[in-house]
Amino acid sequence: MADTATTASAAAASAANASTDAPPFQLGKPRFQQTSFFGRFRHFLDIIDPRTLFVTERRLREAVQLLEDYKHGTLHPGVTNEQLWSAQKIKQAILHPDTNEKIFMPFRMSGYIPFGTPIVVGLLLPNQTLASTVFWQWLNQSHNACVNYANRNATKPSPASKFIQGYLGAVISAVSIAVGLNVLVQKANKFTPATRLLVQRFVPFPAVASANICNVVLMRYGELEEGIDVLDGDGNLVGSSKIAARHALLETALTRVVLPMPILVLPPIVMSMLEKTALLQARPRLLLPVQSLVCLAAFGLALPLAISLFPQMSEIETSQLEPEIAQATSSRTVVYNKGL
Repeated sequence: MADTATTASAAAASAANASTDAPPFQLGKPRFQQTSFFGRFRHFLDIIDPRTLFVTERRLREAVQLLEDYKHGTLHPGVTNEQLWSAQKIKQAILHPDTNEKIFMPFRMSGYIPFGTPIVVGLLLPNQTLASTVFWQWLNQSHNACVNYANRNATKPSPASKFIQGYLGAVISAVSIAVGLNVLVQKANKFTPATRLLVQRFVPFPAVASANICNVVLMRYGELEEGIDVLDGDGNLVGSSKIAARHALLETALTRVVLPMPILVLPPIVMSMLEKTALLQARPRLLLPVQSLVCLAAFGLALPLAISLFPQMSEIETSQLEPEIAQATSSRTVVYNKGL
């Protein structure tokens, strides 16, 4: 009976969508193809869309109910694919996929840019003191840790000590490198004051990039010892692979290095040129607002580009994995979840 209702619902939805450009809706699946960079880029643009921060409680309930109706084959006639995709986008942006609880707004992926941009502006402020350097690096790593924890995989219980270890390692490495490089720059007698100021503006990047790598390694080192699940083309579990885990961590670490590059490298270059313009020299009070806009633009571009580099489900040939994995399947390739 349920199958008949589902079929009728799908047929009605198909008829209603005949004249639209939206692809056929698939519950729990991405709207755009994940095999191409452009498809992944469009997918992540949806995930980080800040407009979902303004969705009302009523609209969220309607979106959840619409998806429940689709799942149980009780959709009302005339519901379009576009409406279903929009409902899924809203639900995925606000509710945790494992717990179905609302994620605190600043820690949602859609809030990463709006709430993270002021921190980036703080990291790039010129003439920073030791205290301000430590404060902004600590605040940045604290925000990252909260985002990681809020969007964690909650299907299996994970000890809080693992997150604390990753957080402390990231904070210590970021602060140590930032402070150390600032001290070195200050002691560099060959630099003119203008050159010293310019070089100091680039200090946050190596500090943040190294902290990101440290965080990934400390949080996920257990995967290197235990391996991660690899699946065949039909989604069947083939086994657990340490080699796949190594590939996953390398891809994630590379993403975490690429992500802060345009955010923390482009704004200093752009601002060093803009500061020479007659407008900003005549109106120095505009420096901070202009720098904030430059950081916002760099952040908005860098985030979807960086996380689109590799597919969420990466593919690897079985010949590159452990012999027992290759023997356990007839597939030439298997896939694994690389994480974010």
